[in-house]
Amino acid sequence: MAEAILAIDVGGGTQDILLYEEGKPIENCVKMVLPSQTVIVGNRISAATARGEAVFLNGNLMGGGACVGAIRRHLNAGLAVYATPDAALTINDDLKKVEEMGVEITANPPAHVREIAMRDIDLEALQKALACFDVELPQKFAVAVQDHGEAIGQSNREFRFQQWRKFIERGGALEDLAYFDIPFPFTRMRAVQRDLPGALLMDTGSAAIWGALCDPEVAAAAETGITIVNIGNQHTVGVLIKGKRIFGLFEHHTRILDGQAVMEYVRKLQAGTLTHEEVFNSRGHGAYVDPEAKQHSFAGKIVVTGPNRYKIAGEKVYLAAPFGDMMLTGSFGLIAAYYQKQGKVMPLMPGY
Repeated sequence: MAEAILAIDVGGGTQDILLYEEGKPIENCVKMVLPSQTVIVGNRISAATARGEAVFLNGNLMGGGACVGAIRRHLNAGLAVYATPDAALTINDDLKKVEEMGVEITANPPAHVREIAMRDIDLEALQKALACFDVELPQKFAVAVQDHGEAIGQSNREFRFQQWRKFIERGGALEDLAYFDIPFPFTRMRAVQRDLPGALLMDTGSAAIWGALCDPEVAAAAETGITIVNIGNQHTVGVLIKGKRIFGLFEHHTRILDGQAVMEYVRKLQAGTLTHEEVFNSRGHGAYVDPEAKQHSFAGKIVVTGPNRYKIAGEKVYLAAPFGDMMLTGSFGLIAAYYQKQGKVMPLMPGY
């Protein structure tokens, strides 16, 4: 039977979905760009706030962002929040800090509260939506989430970047950023895999990088060294990459950066002069360049993807659009990674 895989790239604003069916032209595969679960859950909490209802959060650890902001506003309105331990980890890795905020952690909430399910992937909702079009979900999954790792007692920004740096120091092989067996400390990825057993997991940044390489022009240029920048709704990641090895990287928060700042970071990254302190002290995550990067050139092409790519409109950059669909870049990267992790080449993927 032809292989079918559901790829979901979970961002801070959207979840970008591709139902890939082997043998079908990828342009004809089912694709959707929907609000991300953190936005959906945040809206449900805000609705409960407006009604003056206490809420009980159950389910699983998921991405924060919009939903955590809604939780804070709910508490500030003097309304009660109850949560199971797994759901409460969405707010903070340290449950003591969650309780200090005013959240009551319990498996048994009082009666007459609004129950809200927490999880990054609502498979039941997707099944219902697609059933209207006689589309069945496959049994294989590939998912990308932004996972800072369990960082109790540490800065989330600093801890997350430590993981990036260790990855580059271990050789920077892009394939090493795709997991069937998820390593510590990636608790959000593990939560997704509890909901979707056997799923392949990636970070959203690495999925976007791999997806950009599915653009044939990018794949060809990468053989001699290029710079790829993903300007997402919440995070901006720029990498120096040759073939499928990453030699340098910076990560920052998109809302803080304008186009001039992005390009300044890119040029310093290419020159090897961008320091971790410069990025971290400006409220970003950090930067690191492998000493071996000096032996290569990455200035040939600047490739940009992500929903905020037009922040650098007017700059001399290449806007990657694998299969003509930029919003599915991360999903294409997930499918390509799924195949490569099994020692296969994805059909219809240029450059593989």
